[in-house]
Amino acid sequence: MKEITSIQNPFIKQLVQLRDKSRERRKSGTFLIEGLREISLAIKGGYKLETLLFYPDLFSLEQLNDLFLSVVEDPINTIEISKEVYQKLAYRETTEGILVVAKSKSNLLDKLSFKNDSPLILVAETPEKPGNIGALLRTADAANIDAVIIANPKTDLYNPNIIRSSVGCVFTNQIATGTTIEIIEFLKENNINIYSAILQESVEYHTQDFTKATAIVVGTEATGLSEDWRINATQNIIIPMQGEIDSMNVSVAAGILIFEAKRQRGFQ
Repeated sequence: MKEITSIQNPFIKQLVQLRDKSRERRKSGTFLIEGLREISLAIKGGYKLETLLFYPDLFSLEQLNDLFLSVVEDPINTIEISKEVYQKLAYRETTEGILVVAKSKSNLLDKLSFKNDSPLILVAETPEKPGNIGALLRTADAANIDAVIIANPKTDLYNPNIIRSSVGCVFTNQIATGTTIEIIEFLKENNINIYSAILQESVEYHTQDFTKATAIVVGTEATGLSEDWRINATQNIIIPMQGEIDSMNVSVAAGILIFEAKRQRGFQ
């Protein structure tokens, strides 16, 4: 087993860039995952692991062997690292002393597949904050919907803030990205009804039938959805607001709409 004790090691410097730079993640087609739960979910989600690094004072050889026996099927390059190296690489203040380098997956729209003719999809247009994306992915996982599509993404899905805030749900959801126009065309080609959460020409969300193939589309709190979603919607919908403000956090709104759809479907 290889051991690395210096933060000046070229491979460690490369991993710091991989963690911090979207450009490096795109160029290499790899990204860094930190934490046992996130790593386990990535493996369950079919992600290929290239390298595993562990700090033995926090993650023992016994735990490492258990991980290999329980979830890692293919041989993987394993490196023991020092406390200094681990602290250099770790993104979170509290974690279990284990990190992996994993291969990215394709997020093209044409890679999406659905189990039946009535998928339930969440579309989020131009979400800016990794924390909001993470919360949307947690909601999607909780409802076990068929896919999440990000329109005009501002960051790549393997940003460590998204992995952290989604508590690994970036690996449990089927996710695609594209432009707004590409996504609208995809939904129409697949006969998926579009329900845009937008104020104009809208009706209250609970009046609609979400049991057929459905895409629920949400925008940012600051700007909402673009005009393309308004004019291409099967129906624009609103959540009636009963207080003094006229908007709520995008992940909260998405949760209300998604679980109404799940209720109508008998939580199937």
